[in-house]
Amino acid sequence: MKFQPDFTGVQTISAYGPGWVGLGSERIHHPVILTSQGLRQPWNCPRFEDLTAEHFSPLAELDVELVLFGSGDRLRFPLPAWLAPIMRRRIGLETMDTPAACRTFNILAGEGRRVAAALLLPGL
Repeated sequence: MKFQPDFTGVQTISAYGPGWVGLGSERIHHPVILTSQGLRQPWNCPRFEDLTAEHFSPLAELDVELVLFGSGDRLRFPLPAWLAPIMRRRIGLETMDTPAACRTFNILAGEGRRVAAALLLPGL
């Protein structure tokens, strides 16, 4: 039994598949940063192996309480030093494969949480 209402007007992921995520009827085929408040911007990192601290710095500037890092088709963790700016701002970060990050993003956005997803989109 659910006791809280779903929030409408938040951005959610409508679908995902190998190499893409859907927002409504649009398919995005490149790594992307999304927030439940409606931000959608390319994330300039095509592969996990190319990640650096500079890729995580912009995530610390978001007005969110939690960042979900979708590491692609399998679970891979970023180096802890790369996350320092996020931690200094007391923003939580959870790492999971991209399909799990998409599902978790939708649940948290539906609860009205200020959440971001930074998603790598290899051939899932």
